[in-house]
Amino acid sequence: MEDRAVGAARLKALRHRRGLPLADVARAPGSLARELCQPALPSVASVQRSVARWEAPRPIMPDERYQLLLAHLYARTPAGGTSLGRGSDFAEFMEVLGLFGESERRVAELRSLVLRAVTNSGGVLLALLAPVIEATRRLLAGPAPAPLLPQLRDVVVTATALGGRLAFETRDDAASRALYGEATREAGLLEQPWRQAGVHMSHALVTLYSTNGLDGARRLVDRAVRAARSGESTLTRARAHALQAELEARSGRRRQSQSALGLAWYDIEADQTDDPAPTSFSPGHLRGFEGVCDLYVGDPSDAHDRFARSVETLSAPREQVQRAIVTTDQALARIRLGEPRDAVRLLHRCVAAASATGGRVPALRLRQARRELRPWRREGWVSDLDDHLMDALGA
Repeated sequence: MEDRAVGAARLKALRHRRGLPLADVARAPGSLARELCQPALPSVASVQRSVARWEAPRPIMPDERYQLLLAHLYARTPAGGTSLGRGSDFAEFMEVLGLFGESERRVAELRSLVLRAVTNSGGVLLALLAPVIEATRRLLAGPAPAPLLPQLRDVVVTATALGGRLAFETRDDAASRALYGEATREAGLLEQPWRQAGVHMSHALVTLYSTNGLDGARRLVDRAVRAARSGESTLTRARAHALQAELEARSGRRRQSQSALGLAWYDIEADQTDDPAPTSFSPGHLRGFEGVCDLYVGDPSDAHDRFARSVETLSAPREQVQRAIVTTDQALARIRLGEPRDAVRLLHRCVAAASATGGRVPALRLRQARRELRPWRREGWVSDLDDHLMDALGA
């Protein structure tokens, strides 16, 4: 509690150093939330009460959403520039979070995502989506001509689902859930079940990697399968069945997993002429799902071979993240086959790809593979991998 009190005092001093009264600090997160395409915050008065509680003698720690917004606030100088280095307000705020008791891992994640937001296109894209989402929301709420409503709603579905995925990538899971909720509501008003299925699947993957347990992801996948079965896209239906197969395998249900994979192959081998989502799924993607299922309820040797064949087909630039995921899983199969040094050679390639794309899922899969290398943790080649992970991903 003593460290928290020191943290609260330093947070208050940081605000005073910028000459900001409570009301100004309370308004700033709301503006940043709009800029970063996050759901609206409570009233300024409510946020101001939260700020006061953070600075109180017996303080509470800002939750993860406010941590992110305050990190962005203090990453910017009063003159409108960016300063993240030693001695900056941002660096001070990172130390304050440590005094509040926040984990080193969370502080490192915050530092990484703010750095990424100000230096690469991911953060810029999320900010550029904000005016699109807001404009279409207002048009839908107003007296728009009836023939335009489906098109406007289609834009809202696309933008909010993409915003939900980007919020997940920047570790803002609360904003991600809210944006996916909006995308789901709007997609339900479209007469296109395959679009509803697509939103459910994207949300399911985010849920799988941002929460503990499989139940939430499984419920979303089941909804995706039901929607896809009545939809116009056999490729979307194949993807839904493939994702269902993976979740069944992760739960140890081999028979149900194999049944879902059989349905996925049946769908993907059907006539794809005029499919409304022609690039959404492919046999290469499906082989990757087969490999994951083999990892959990089958033979790791079969899994390795399926991953290898999948990687060969995932050559397009837009498939770089998926290729990194599949290659990491291929390395995991090699570990389970008793070939850890060969696995590490693959993982070095995956670290480079994960760093280049900034993808959260490849980074999480890499951590899983590293955990399975613990029996060899004293080996030099594992230490080299740890150095590479730290240099490239900070983890």
